[in-house]
Order: sequence, then C-alpha cells, then structure tokens
Amino acid sequence: MSFGTIIGVVVSFGLVLIAIFVSTDNPIIFISIESATIVLGGTLGSTFIAYEARYVGLSLRLIWRIVFAPKVGRDILKSEVGRIIRWAYTVQQKGIPTLEAEAAKAVKGDRFLRFGVEMVVSNYSGEEVRDILTNAIETSFVRNTVPVNILKSMGGVSPAFGMIGTLVGLIIMLDKMGGDPTQLGPGLAVALLTTLYGVVFARLIFMPAASKIQQREEIVRFRNFLVAEGLALLAERRSPRYIQDKMNSYLDPAIHFNIDKMRKK
Repeated sequence: MSFGTIIGVVVSFGLVLIAIFVSTDNPIIFISIESATIVLGGTLGSTFIAYEARYVGLSLRLIWRIVFAPKVGRDILKSEVGRIIRWAYTVQQKGIPTLEAEAAKAVKGDRFLRFGVEMVVSNYSGEEVRDILTNAIETSFVRNTVPVNILKSMGGVSPAFGMIGTLVGLIIMLDKMGGDPTQLGPGLAVALLTTLYGVVFARLIFMPAASKIQQREEIVRFRNFLVAEGLALLAERRSPRYIQDKMNSYLDPAIHFNIDKMRKK
C-alpha cells in the first residue's frame, strides 16, 4: 500500500471539503448529478472514441491500483545489486549451471528476471544478453505507459467538458430569464459546478494518477536496466567485485552496495 498516495488523496480532497463546509451552511449545493454526468460522461465518451476500449479500461483500473500498490523505493535497487553479486559468487565457485537452481526462487513472479537468467544459463554472450534485455525493457516501457497518455488526455478533456457544461447551464439560465426568475438558479448552478468538477477531476484524479504511473514505470525501467547490466556481466564471467563497482556506478552513492559487508555476515 502506498501511504504517500493515500495521504495525498486524503489531504487534497479533505482540504477542498473543509473549505466548502467552512464557506457555507448548505454544502449540498455543491452536489450536482447533472454536472457530474456532463463531465464524466463527456470525458469517458471522448476517451473511448480516441483510444481502444481495453486500454481505457486498464487506465481506469490503474487509478484505483496506485493507491493500494506497494511503495516502490530506491532501496530495491541496492538489493538487486546484492542479489546479482551473490549469484556471481555462485557462478565463480560452481559454474553457470548452478545459477538456474540458485535463482529459481528469486525469479518467481518476475518474468523479466527469469528471462534474463535463462539467457545467462543458456550461454548467451554478455553483449547478446544486454542487447536482448534492452529491447525487452524499452518495449515493455512503451506498453506500460500507454495508460499514462490516456489519463493525461482525460485530464485535458475533463475541463473542456466542464466548459461545455457551463455553456449548457448558461443557455438554460438565459432561456428562463424571460419567465420565472426563480428558475435561474438551477441553470447557473449547472454552469458553475461543471467547471468546478472538470478542474477537480483533471487536477486531483487524472493528471496525478498519470504522473504516478509514469514515475513508477520509470523506476521499474531503471531497475531493469540495472539488472540487465548485472546479468550481462554474469554472462561475461566478471568477478563479483567488478560487478559491484559497475552496478554501483548506476546508483546514488548513498545506496552503494558494499561487498565487504556482505562477506562479513
């Protein structure tokens, strides 16, 4: 569970709600089914026209998942270096064939890592491992960031449909001006609330979700590049210390792996 995401959701929506309750003794006026229908219906309709339905569905599911997905921290990068170095000692002492059994549990559920280990065990050269994994990383990144573009599009479209709702409300209001003045209120409410809803959906849901997914995919891509380099060095039969120094060169000095500390344990 991502506590930072949860805190952000609670704080952002909480402050908006607090401002509403403090400003008026009738907060129910900020609820409008008509306005929500115009904004959400228009945004979803436009998005389904522009993109394939399965990608739109995936994007909407990811909005929910970013709240409950586990935190992706940079410490995972240090642990990946340690894992590759332990495998390097195994290869150094017992040879490449033993790597498959050593890595069996570690790669469970991690398709990328399993794919890389299989190539090393199959005696691919380091350059071949590096080239194939780089291609896998980049194509996966492109696929996994499709929802980012969709959510950004929804974030851009949402305020536009808020403005459309505003025009609808103004037309209703103007149509009632020659008759009962008490009917002006509902039209004006629709006009203003659709703009509010459009901005809120865009800036508190769609755009932040897109940024969060983009950031996580970039972290995963960087992690995969790090692992790919380590596996390529394993295929080249490099020493554990060389692998440590090469992989540490990708990382912030604060999280460099220390092979000497590992050997003392």
